Amino acid sequence: MLIKQLSIFLENKKGRFTEVAKLLGEAGVNMTAFTVSENSDFGILRLIVSDTDEAIRVLRDKMYAVNVTDVVCIQCPNQPGALGKIMELITRAGLFLEYMYAFSQGEVAHVILRPEDVDACLEVLKANKIELLAASELYKL
Repeated sequence: MLIKQLSIFLENKKGRFTEVAKLLGEAGVNMTAFTVSENSDFGILRLIVSDTDEAIRVLRDKMYAVNVTDVVCIQCPNQPGALGKIMELITRAGLFLEYMYAFSQGEVAHVILRPEDVDACLEVLKANKIELLAASELYKL
């Protein structure tokens, strides 16, 4: 199950993330999960939203550079070693993860994965009965 993730390039200036959050909120788009990475000149805001098409429209109307990428979301127990077991499956399959980020809710953790080969990663996860979340399930969390 693939999920569309937005990557937004932001200048390292005060208020840039605030502006994105306000624009999306005013458009009725909920940010379900996000991460920000940065260097000295710019940051990349990666996020999962409730309405990808509307988010893209709103952000591009305001001249933001937005890319869409397929990611995978897994669900695993929120306990020591659970994620390590899943990562071992991915590593043994010879797959490379470009990046990942996670959030937990009580006893469950949700991990967003960006594998270099999305289809191969999905095959490994499905073959090992790792619980995958669809976009619609992720938006309800």
